[in-house]
This record gives sequence, structure tokens and C-alpha cells, in this order.
Amino acid sequence: MIKKKKLALHWKILIGMLLGISYGLVAVNFDMETFTSDWIKPLGTIFINLLKLIAVPLILFSLVSGIANLKDISKLSRMGLKTVGIYLLTTFIAVSLGLFLVNIIDPGASFPQEDQHKFEERYGSEVSKKQQDASEVRGESPLQSLVDMVPSNLVSAMAENSRMLQVIFFAIFFGISIILLPEKTTEPVTRFFVGMNSVILKMIDLIMEVAPIGVFALLGSIIVELKGDSALFTSLALYGFTVILGLLLMIFVVYPIFLKIFTKIKYQDFYKGMAPAQLLALSTSSSAATLPVTMECCEKNLKVSREVTSFVLPIGATINMDGTSLYQAVAAVFIASAFGMDLNLGQQLTIVLTATLASIGSAAVPGAGIVMLVIVLTAIGVPTEGIALIFAVDRPLDMIRTVVNITGDSTIAAIIHRSEVRNGNII
Repeated sequence: MIKKKKLALHWKILIGMLLGISYGLVAVNFDMETFTSDWIKPLGTIFINLLKLIAVPLILFSLVSGIANLKDISKLSRMGLKTVGIYLLTTFIAVSLGLFLVNIIDPGASFPQEDQHKFEERYGSEVSKKQQDASEVRGESPLQSLVDMVPSNLVSAMAENSRMLQVIFFAIFFGISIILLPEKTTEPVTRFFVGMNSVILKMIDLIMEVAPIGVFALLGSIIVELKGDSALFTSLALYGFTVILGLLLMIFVVYPIFLKIFTKIKYQDFYKGMAPAQLLALSTSSSAATLPVTMECCEKNLKVSREVTSFVLPIGATINMDGTSLYQAVAAVFIASAFGMDLNLGQQLTIVLTATLASIGSAAVPGAGIVMLVIVLTAIGVPTEGIALIFAVDRPLDMIRTVVNITGDSTIAAIIHRSEVRNGNII
């Protein structure tokens, strides 16, 4: 009896995406907004909630078990410096690439002046909320980001996915403490965290069985919600093209160069292995929600050690936002140009610095880049009301830049694995 070959996960997700898009287009034409909201969108929400459910436990157990298995504090510090250093380098490259493209293409020069007021009126309430959020961030101490890293209550930190950095801080602190104690004393604790990490990974496998349904529901509902915005997409096509071009260059030029120089992984094998995570990132627009699948793809398909993935990827999902940084650079110059403002070299260098630092504090959830963009605009003296000009196309661009974010994380994980692991062990 011939055993049928099981369809690969990324093909199932791709089929779910295509069916979701098809359903969305049909639903728009037949005015099925209420049906979609009541019966389709909840399925996508459940899927996202399942991913969010295991995000915090995954980070906690994977980081602690990964650090504990290093058994040497010098290995941890060396890997940490490499990880953060390469993350900052790729973010700097992304921002610079975005600025180069937006200055060459200059999409804001042809923006219709009459549309500015229409967009501001249409998205006025959303703009005000983002401005308020950004104002709270700007009014804080320069060291507030360090203060926010240290939780005053672990349970409270674990209660919200937006506080991932606090969970990471505790996990690293806890893991270091395990390393510094005699192995005989900490062996039961280490076994517990390693066992719990295995359970969480099995939960990921079970959740991914329903991923195609979740992706179908997410994309179908998104298309229905964007009904009537086609004119806005047309007006902002050149801006969207600039952002997408930059994001594609990061995926198909910058990261392959890094892989070629620092690893032995062929970029075709890399993208084939990361396809499930990339497709999921495209549909969820959340690096945090995609993190479990990103880790699984790196370990099973790219053969990156669990010690590396459990350390590098959770940190990357929190501080490494190459796609978001590139988008902020393009959006800032586009909005300034649309308002008739020419940014000098100093202002554009400010964008590089601000966008790089803002990406570190940007939450790994849909739409967080908009809040950080307000801070970037304020730093260069551009009216923050200008974000209303890009709200219409932000969601689809958010989907693509999330793919870049997780691709960058995976690339750095492969690089760290290559430099740190010999014969399956951290050197």
C-alpha cells in the first residue's frame, strides 16, 4: 500500500491565504460584512489568541532552558554582544536603505494637496490616539526604556504580551543565576524548564494544525474591513511601491548577502525552510505571534541549535524591527514631502538614529510602528497629523514588513549558530 505524501505546512497556509483573499473579494461584492464579522473573523481571533497564549511561556521556558544549558557565563555574554550588535547593524542598514529609496523615488512630490485634508478628516480620531500615545513616550526620561525593562511584578509582566522585554529580562536574570550556582543544585530546576519547553513546542505543533483556517479567516476579514479604500490605495501607490521595494531588497539582497558571508546556508534552502513562518507573519502582522513558528522553522528546517534559537529569536522579536525601521524612514520623508517640506541632511540623520532606537522599543504587535513613527516625525519637526496620509495603506504594508522582521531575526540566528556552535555544542 502506497502511503500518501502529507502536504507541507507552508502549502496549506498558502492555500488558506488564497482562499481567504478570494472569500474577502466575494464578501465585499455581496455585502457580507456582518456575516464575516460574526462568523469568519472570530476564527482568526481565536487563532491569534492561541499564538499569544503560548508566546510568554515560550519566551520564559525557552530562554531559561537555553541559557542554563550554556553552563558558562562567558558564552552568554559573548553571544549576547554578537546578537545585539548584528541586530543594530541590520536595523541601521534598513533605515539607510529606506532613506535612499525615498529620496530617489520621492513619492510625496506627486501627492494631491486636496487629499491631505480628506485623509486627516477620515482618520482624525486614530491620529489623535497615536499622538497621545507618542506624547506619553516622549515625555518620559531618556532612561525610561531601561526602567521599563525591569518588572516590579513578574505576574503582571506575564499578563500582557506587550511587556515581552520584562519577561525576557527576568528569564535572562533567572538563567544567569542558574549558571552561577553549582550544577548539582540547579539540575532539578533545569530539567523542569527543559521539560516545560518541550511541552510548549508540542503545543505549537498542535496549534499549527489549524493555521490554514486561521490564516483564511484573518485575510478574509481584513479585505472586508478595507472595503471602499481602493481610491486611497491608488493615490498612495507610489509610496507603497517605495516601501515594498525596500522591504524586498532587504529580503532578497541584504539578508542573502549576510547568509553568503557568514553561513553555509543556501538562500534557496533558507527561504524554503522559513516559508511557514513568513506566510504566518504576513497574515498576522505580529512578530510576537509568529515567534513560536519562527523558532520551530529555524530549529527543524535550518538546523539552528535550540540554545541559539531560544536566546536569539525572542530578543529579536522584541528589539529587531528591520522592516518597521525601513518603513518609518520612508514614511517620514514621504509625509514631509507631501507637506512641502524638504528635509536637510541633519534631519535625515536624525531619522536614522531615531528610527533605529525606536525599533528597539516597538512592540511586536500589529500597528505598533505607527506610534513610533509619531516620535520620529516629532524629532525632525514634521507635523504628526501627517500620519493620517498613510493610514489607508498601513495594514498591508505592516503585513509585509513583519515578514522582513522575522526573516531578519532568523538570518541573525543562523549567523550566531554558525559562529557559536561546533559539533552541536556552544563553543
